Amino acid sequence: MTIIFWLIASTMTVLVLGLLLWPLLKRTATAAAREQEKTLSIFRQQFAELVQDRANGVLTDELYQQARRELERRLLEETGVTETTSTMARRQVSSRPVALAVAIIIPTVSGLLYWELGNPLAMTQPTAASLSTQGSSEDAHPSAEALDALVERLKQKMEENPNDGVGWVLLARSYVGMGRYSEAVPIFQKAVTLIPDDAQLLADYADTLGVVHGRKLEGPPEVLIQQALKIDPHNVKALMLAGTVAFNRKNYARAAKDWEQARANLPADVDPEMTQQLMAAIAEARSQLGGGQEMVSAFTESAAPAQPTGQTGQPRAIRGTVTVAPSLAGKGSATDTLFVFAREVSGPPMPVAIVRATKKDLPFTFQLDDSTSPMPSRKLSGSGTVVIVARLSKSGQAMPQSGDLEGTSQPVKSGVDGITVVIDRERP
Repeated sequence: MTIIFWLIASTMTVLVLGLLLWPLLKRTATAAAREQEKTLSIFRQQFAELVQDRANGVLTDELYQQARRELERRLLEETGVTETTSTMARRQVSSRPVALAVAIIIPTVSGLLYWELGNPLAMTQPTAASLSTQGSSEDAHPSAEALDALVERLKQKMEENPNDGVGWVLLARSYVGMGRYSEAVPIFQKAVTLIPDDAQLLADYADTLGVVHGRKLEGPPEVLIQQALKIDPHNVKALMLAGTVAFNRKNYARAAKDWEQARANLPADVDPEMTQQLMAAIAEARSQLGGGQEMVSAFTESAAPAQPTGQTGQPRAIRGTVTVAPSLAGKGSATDTLFVFAREVSGPPMPVAIVRATKKDLPFTFQLDDSTSPMPSRKLSGSGTVVIVARLSKSGQAMPQSGDLEGTSQPVKSGVDGITVVIDRERP
């Protein structure tokens, strides 16, 4: 990467210098040629005058020959390497120092400016954004170390500037992004003290506090949620959290209302998958209003949860296979979308991890982990008991619809390997 960068930079520098120096050097040569042509024109005129004077009898043959030899001598001197030529060159040489100065100054100044204002380390060190998007296990350790270093520097900076509320917010959200929720809580408290009227900040604080309290939003997190909604009744995250509180209390009408309001206030550039997940949650709350307990009751049946395998490497992942019952194998088409997602048994219906495929991929081997979590604050690793739902959607939407084919696993925890989810029912 470094060699390519310097090769491109050097090529561009040479091209720029060529564009600048060519007119300067060309002007010197052109001016010299014009001056020489002017000199030759004068001598031609003087030769013509000598011939005319001889023809008119003004000059004898002897005087004519003498004058002609003198004129030829002067012509040779002034068009050769003589004092006349040197004088002419001295008049034109001023552009050459300018060209030399340009050739030295431009690369030097450009290099100094890049070193001062640019980021030379970016050629050899990945940025924080690229580190955060690396999901492979091979790059996990260097990414974590680099992020830890950045966060540590930010923490030191905040200790030097304790009244910088925006900085504390950035530090708290950095901790959340790294999964260090317990460390984020006191930082959020400092930020809220300095910026008390920020609805988004209060909602983030409530969410993080809920994660630390066993993913329960009742109590102090709920107080923060209500404070956020008083400041901004249309805050999407506060509405989603309020709907979650209502859903956990089986107040499905309130949950559906809060989530519908959250969906109405989603920004235009939001990820379409988040919209679909929210619509699926609304549909689930409405189904509970009709007395249907199909999902909740299935999740809380007396079957004992499967136990983690204790496998090392990725102990927080859930792996398994999705198949379809023979009685439903002929339904749908090969292009139907297959959603496989994990959802908390005693929580809101929004997934904590999700992957997608198509019916033609069946039997489908899946892996759910934190890298497949749709929201940073609701990761699979931080969830308790979950169920794995497999759904074949004709519409390609995550929101369940009549005619979709579904299957559900027994309750499991992170770290389970080798489970099988059978799609065995059709939604009415």
